[in-house]
Amino acid sequence: MAHVDVVYQLFLVPLVLLLLHLASRSLRISNKQRQAKHPPPSPPGLPIIGHMHLVGDLPHVSLRDLATKHGHGGGLMLLRLGAVPNLVVSSPRAAQAIMRRHDHIFASRPTSKLSDDLLYGSSDIGFAPYGEHWRQVRKLVTTHLFTVKKVQSYRLARQDEVRLVMAKIREMAAASTAVDISEMMNTFANDIVCRAVSGKFFRAEGRNKLFRELIEINSVMFGGFNLENYFPGLANWLGLLTSWFMSNKANEARKRWDELLEKIISDHETSKHRHGGGAQQEESDFIDVLLAVQQEYGITRDNIKAVLMDMFSAGTDTSSLVLELAMAELMRNPQLMTKLQAEVRKNTPKRQEIVEEENLASMAYLRAVVKETLRLHPPAPLLLPHLSMADCDVHGYTIPSGTRVVINSWAISRDPESWEKPEEFMPEKFVDGGSAAAIDFKGMDFQFVPFGAGRRICPGLNFGLATVEIMLANLVYCFDWGLPAGMEEDIDMTEVFGLTVHLKEKLILVPKLPDTVGHAMQAVAKDVTA
Repeated sequence: MAHVDVVYQLFLVPLVLLLLHLASRSLRISNKQRQAKHPPPSPPGLPIIGHMHLVGDLPHVSLRDLATKHGHGGGLMLLRLGAVPNLVVSSPRAAQAIMRRHDHIFASRPTSKLSDDLLYGSSDIGFAPYGEHWRQVRKLVTTHLFTVKKVQSYRLARQDEVRLVMAKIREMAAASTAVDISEMMNTFANDIVCRAVSGKFFRAEGRNKLFRELIEINSVMFGGFNLENYFPGLANWLGLLTSWFMSNKANEARKRWDELLEKIISDHETSKHRHGGGAQQEESDFIDVLLAVQQEYGITRDNIKAVLMDMFSAGTDTSSLVLELAMAELMRNPQLMTKLQAEVRKNTPKRQEIVEEENLASMAYLRAVVKETLRLHPPAPLLLPHLSMADCDVHGYTIPSGTRVVINSWAISRDPESWEKPEEFMPEKFVDGGSAAAIDFKGMDFQFVPFGAGRRICPGLNFGLATVEIMLANLVYCFDWGLPAGMEEDIDMTEVFGLTVHLKEKLILVPKLPDTVGHAMQAVAKDVTA
């Protein structure tokens, strides 16, 4: 009993001190906000927790509803989540102000002990604070890794991976077996990234499976509740407790990442020395390129590892989610599936086993389906937070330095003033003559920012787009699709929020080989046999 009392007191005293500290800090923040010239509109909040109680399990939906009610129509709203002021951006006009007009002020990231622990002092691209290091790394990846020429150089690799997936699904179709689309697309996207990053031997020793496991660990940690994001001043107070939880997990994950990445980098260095310099950049993988320009850009080995972790995490989840959700929406709208299949099959030579990348140029409806999927279901509905580096006036409101900025890409792409039938899946809006035919997601049209815009736009969007288009084209070209026996008519589109948003239930579909494609494949098989 005495032991219980001691433990109780050990936790009670810090808790009382914690509440006093939070109450004091909350009061200081409220006073600071009142002293601002003209703060953005804000709903009534509570002491200590601020507006945290107003944000539900799907924050992008809660924030959109709050902005509609309290944002006064300007797309800017101030929330205090714990002790941290957050500027919520929910309209195209407000997004343009933040990511173009005042981009130089809002281009940084909030500090994060988690990203520091996991990403070698936040020395990656996504979480690095704005500064010289970030500019150098950004220049490196845009100049050497994600150029149009470099993305095209992986064309045959993408087709190889697509061919493997189609063969696997063909076996399942022959056995009348259902396909876990969620799992298969995640594996495919991960294999594409692994091959581009580390070369064609990425499956050796089960490395591709280990990468998937580590990517999932990162996603859970970054997407979960982190007390530091709401009460950063408590880092010193709760250092012992946090080390028992998040820090320990982050350090353990970083150790596993480090061992794997170190092994792969060392293998590349050994291979380079053995072959006297290796292949040209157009044919080399990302690690070859990073090692080749390491001295030029002044980056360390740890910096390279941090950048590689970004590549694996961002490249896998985003592409697989777009593919999964595109298939889900097409299954819910059979007439659109039929329309897409007709286009893809018409523009692919009849005796061709799979759709190849040169066939994609004439598939406008395919691109429209991808765009509409990104609009209705952006994989990261809340972009990685920005941070104001100086006081700034935005649309007449004063935004103090140090304000965390949350851009609700999901709300922006459903803005009723910008989009025709914003809640419906309607790819026709993106084809010639459609209401959004001229709108793209590459950072110039602020009603459509699934990858961000300005200095912090995702540098790998063209790489991801190439992965999505070739796989989606082949899924609808090679197979007809149905729902498993006994499954309800409609597909459950319930979401689960995290660093990215996933469907609550896995997408399970039954493939069937259509006669036209089946005949083409048989002809190809006969040619190969002959």
